[in-house]
Amino acid sequence: MPTIGKDCMQQHLDEIAKWIEPGNHGVIVLDRAAWHTTKKLCFPKNLSLLPLPTASPELNPTEQVWQVLRDRYLANRCFESYDHILESCCEAWNAFTSTAGAVRQLCSREWAKN
Repeated sequence: MPTIGKDCMQQHLDEIAKWIEPGNHGVIVLDRAAWHTTKKLCFPKNLSLLPLPTASPELNPTEQVWQVLRDRYLANRCFESYDHILESCCEAWNAFTSTAGAVRQLCSREWAKN
């Protein structure tokens, strides 16, 4: 999607919810962006949201992943078009996720293991 907002978030929630096995419940960790917490969203019954404290990007796994993508693959580049940006982001994501355990290693904290 080229833009973010309430409609994008609703589609995201609905997509996640449909993949949760019956009898299970999903938890989504997210920041407090306005489109994540608006009362205009219809939350699926099999999902709960776990909002992070305000102004704590270091706790947000998504921020950690984006930092690596920017630092290793996307920084200091010029893009020819929107399609070039999308292609470059996909290539960066695929390179990052091809390393086994990359997300777990990046987002794990010693203090949270116990």
